[in-house]
Amino acid sequence: MSVALPAAPPRPMPRAGALRWLSDLLYTRRGLLLAALLGPPLLWFGVVYLGSLFALLANSFFTLDEFSGVVDRSQLSLNNFREMTDPANVDVVLRTVLMAVSVTLACGVIAFPIAYYMARYARGPQKALLYIAVMLPLWSSYLVRLYAWKLLLAKEGAISWVLAEVHMTWLLDALLSTPGIGGNSLSFSRLGTFIVFVYMWLPFMILPIQAAIERIPGSLLEASSDLGARAGTTFWKVIFPLAMPGIAAGSIFTFSLTLGDYIIPQVIGDSTLFIGQVVYRQQGVAGNVPFAAAFSLVPIVVIGIYLWIAKRLGAFDAL
Repeated sequence: MSVALPAAPPRPMPRAGALRWLSDLLYTRRGLLLAALLGPPLLWFGVVYLGSLFALLANSFFTLDEFSGVVDRSQLSLNNFREMTDPANVDVVLRTVLMAVSVTLACGVIAFPIAYYMARYARGPQKALLYIAVMLPLWSSYLVRLYAWKLLLAKEGAISWVLAEVHMTWLLDALLSTPGIGGNSLSFSRLGTFIVFVYMWLPFMILPIQAAIERIPGSLLEASSDLGARAGTTFWKVIFPLAMPGIAAGSIFTFSLTLGDYIIPQVIGDSTLFIGQVVYRQQGVAGNVPFAAAFSLVPIVVIGIYLWIAKRLGAFDAL
């Protein structure tokens, strides 16, 4: 008489076998691998970034009770957007956009020769030193650099002293007496704000342009020369179009950073307001979160228009 023995429980899959099975699964199903790689960052992007933008947009339709100072979420309103059309608020937007465009153009003009030299002529230790020189300011605190510039631009600062020593005080006085950019001193003028903006964001323009120029094959420049093109023609027909993606990337950095910064205009410059200062004061001082949310949408819209114009001009065609 035979006795049936109970079936042995299934043996757990060895760890190595499970890893091999998972590796084979991801290798044979590339879509699953792509989802595993992109899923977490896209989830973070969707929840944290897009979620905060939607929350910002939602708050912009609420109103602030002027008597109690409490945000009224019981009904939606367009009052905040109507207030943004006031001449004072429109002036703030135009002033900020003009400053952002001016800083971007100045950074581009200064950065391109430096980036070109780093990409085409600098070699070995010299190139390393240039990289360090460009990135060294980023290693120090933002506020330390800002207040150092406040001391340099002060009426009794180093810049005024140097100009006095070389007998060029008249030039500084002429600049400070110019309407729209002047003031009591460089540290209390819109010109000083512009100088500090350019200094702060210049590395963000140099590095993308340098990377773009470095990718241009030298054979293209040799071919242009062999075909009889002059240096200026080679620059405008070969180098500049191929460097445009780097210029566009750097300009996005400098333009957007200038558009949203509120600390530099608060420390350096006169009493005129920029977008970042209006948002900071409405949210932090006045407690008017709905209007601050509505005003915060202005830089997003301006950046969107800027990217559309850059695309229309062919800035991303060489990508």
